[in-house]
Amino acid sequence: MKKGRIAIDAEVCKGCDFCIAFCPKKLIKKGPHPNGCGFCPAVFSDTEEKCNACKICGIVCPDAAIEVFQIGDCENCDDCKCEKEGDNG
Repeated sequence: MKKGRIAIDAEVCKGCDFCIAFCPKKLIKKGPHPNGCGFCPAVFSDTEEKCNACKICGIVCPDAAIEVFQIGDCENCDDCKCEKEGDNG
């Protein structure tokens, strides 16, 4: 099973909450503090590593404030773990 994480640019996020509504794992919440523009940006919390890098949040974000990373085994190494952007196959 794929694992992932996301990065939300808090200064770009306008708090539309599309990512919150569409995350199938419910890992994105409304942030408690406003950014420089006065919007409360979304925050990602995945303490149980449920994110599967489906990319739905990044697709629905109208401000391109979300970057999705897939985490998996490195294809070039035997013993390391590395982060790869996009699909691993």
